[in-house]
Amino acid sequence: MNQLSAASALLDGEIVGPTRVTWNDDGMITNVESISRNNAQTEAAKESGTIANHMIVPGFIDIQVNGIRNINIASAKNDDWNRLDQLLLNTGVTSWCPTLVSAPLTSLEASLQSIATRMQSNPASSAAATTCVLGAHLEGPFLGDAHGAHQRSSIIPIDLDWIDQLPSCVQLMTLGAEQGNAVEAIHALRKQSIFVSIGHSRASDEQILIATTAGANIVTHLFNAMSGVHHRQEGLALFALTSDDLFASIIVDLEHVSARAVQLAFLAKPHRMILVTDSVRSEGATAPRLEDGTLAGSVLTMDRAIRNAVTSCSVPLVEALNAASFNPAIALGLHDRGQIALGKRADLVLLSTNLEVTTTISNGIHHSNSSD
Repeated sequence: MNQLSAASALLDGEIVGPTRVTWNDDGMITNVESISRNNAQTEAAKESGTIANHMIVPGFIDIQVNGIRNINIASAKNDDWNRLDQLLLNTGVTSWCPTLVSAPLTSLEASLQSIATRMQSNPASSAAATTCVLGAHLEGPFLGDAHGAHQRSSIIPIDLDWIDQLPSCVQLMTLGAEQGNAVEAIHALRKQSIFVSIGHSRASDEQILIATTAGANIVTHLFNAMSGVHHRQEGLALFALTSDDLFASIIVDLEHVSARAVQLAFLAKPHRMILVTDSVRSEGATAPRLEDGTLAGSVLTMDRAIRNAVTSCSVPLVEALNAASFNPAIALGLHDRGQIALGKRADLVLLSTNLEVTTTISNGIHHSNSSD
């Protein structure tokens, strides 16, 4: 029998007392039950070597990962993918979107082939825990007027023929709502079951509304590389904060967005916020920047994003945890994960009282956190 017990758990949007979660060999949850505190202490110590005051939460879902440490998603090959698995599992991430920034179309095609190969290799069939690659997130090249750290020369007008020929490994595309043919592109993407996010954009209110009506349902890294919040000038950030139809991803490394702005975002739409890392290849300890000071991704991890949101931004713990699991699952139509419930994937994370990841379970397979 596969099971995990802890002193508390996140169930149905609230933190409850001692809980045991059981799953079958196919990695599907078969039982979730409350237990006595004594049983929780005994079982947690026996099964995973943890202390009794841990919490079981759903596995984290990161929809924007450009790279980690010395690995760039655009050029990842062979063992790089196994390394990415272990680094992500260490931080509680069980599902994720390898993300490609704006680049020549031929370069993007080669990177997409690498992602498709990884997805087809089915590493989840191994005895070791692996993450689930949901599909690629194409952050460009059809962006709007806020290019941010993307090379301006790589941002091009929407190519509908190229979109029509996208491989099935694409899960999400970020585009500018002010682009010509944006509506046609959104319709074409949604027809292929590819989700659409608006980002790197200074689109007008009308253009944003038209894009959301066409099927865009996410805004990429709220407040960054977009028109903002002003009491007489409507921007993409303001639209995102006031629209129930849009999820908003946000980078909570406390460099991309101030603590008060993060707090504002969660106060405005707690059920539509999505934590992302926007992590990139970097050996540094702080968010990398271009020579002109423009932020160029982060070195953030998902568990750190949760801790930052709770301890520095006054975000309630349940809202922060949902933003790392349930909300991105709903945004991408993933009904088999993002919460602890019968029939869901056994994607689970054991958190200490300091919100440190001690154990990650991906599709029912244990991964003990390492210092790697």
